[in-house]
Amino acid sequence: GIAIAYAMALAEDETLQRPPLELLFTVDEETGLNGVKNLTSDMIRGRILINLDSEDEGIFTVGCAGGEDTRITLPLQTAALPDRWPVQRIILGGLKGGHSGVDIHKHRANANKLMARVLTALHQHAECRLIDMQGGTRHNAIPRDAEALVAWQPPEPHNLQQVIDQMAAVFRQEYAAVEPSLSVTTAAAPAGTVSTGLDLDSTERAIWLLLALPHGVAGMSSELDGLVETSNNLAKVQLRKDQLCIHTSQRSARTSRLAEMTASIHAVADLAGASVNDENAYPPWPPDMRAPLLEKSKQVYHRMFGTAPVVQVIHAGLECAIIGDRFPGMQMISFGPTIENPHSPSERLNIASVARVWRFLTKLLAELK
Repeated sequence: GIAIAYAMALAEDETLQRPPLELLFTVDEETGLNGVKNLTSDMIRGRILINLDSEDEGIFTVGCAGGEDTRITLPLQTAALPDRWPVQRIILGGLKGGHSGVDIHKHRANANKLMARVLTALHQHAECRLIDMQGGTRHNAIPRDAEALVAWQPPEPHNLQQVIDQMAAVFRQEYAAVEPSLSVTTAAAPAGTVSTGLDLDSTERAIWLLLALPHGVAGMSSELDGLVETSNNLAKVQLRKDQLCIHTSQRSARTSRLAEMTASIHAVADLAGASVNDENAYPPWPPDMRAPLLEKSKQVYHRMFGTAPVVQVIHAGLECAIIGDRFPGMQMISFGPTIENPHSPSERLNIASVARVWRFLTKLLAELK
């Protein structure tokens, strides 16, 4: 919204000194960069792009990771549950979650991976059958919650509750510094409400697949200190009767490493007997630290505010990556005013920051004339 306001203000104010402008508005950026993917080579003539989609004043973004999603479908077999097997719902929650790109290096717990560990511990202790599992809501969010419905071989429920409590204690110890609200609770399902679940073989295949799939940072950049190069997010898990549906989201600053991560996910899925479908691929935006646009932007910012801006590359997907790939030679930079708690009910725009960024933007355009 604020980027559109800036663009319309530039178009309306005839007193501003600026070069000729092309104003580019896109849709569906958050759900997969869908709008910008429809750009064709005849839509843009300029070769300097100022992106106003950033959310932290004083930070210039000049590069980002590429990405790809993979959907995994594991066919499974169901069977009637043995008589008098108790059914329990396991509820894992209280996690921080976060963005699967910019927060992936913070070592926050993934609810789907923790649930896979709980199910593994249960299965190692006694025979159990998986009836249902749901975890995660978005491809670009680290899952905060997961639930599983499990039937246990009697007379084990008391002992298996101890196993769950032990795993909860292990998790609290492992994530003491980052997940203070982590919880693992159980609730008994009403008797007679569930009669079927996965058979033993399918239960094992589902658990082992979730346990084997990677999550988290796979490699750091050897060129830029502190930058995550490659990662994967085990984003969504849904058990749909006789199918386990899994959604992963891979990212990398290198196209070759992105391909490697996707191939490793394919390999794990293939070993489990699952099918895969890749989607929403987009390239990385390689940084050009010597670009004239970046140098001019740094000079103008320093003259105006007496301090140097932060120049960064982020481990997330930006529309600039697709634009740069479609239009070779495009110089690009992304900046904007401070937006607190973006994409949440408590989102706020810093009005004073809006004014400062406007002054900087108009001064930069005047010097690019």
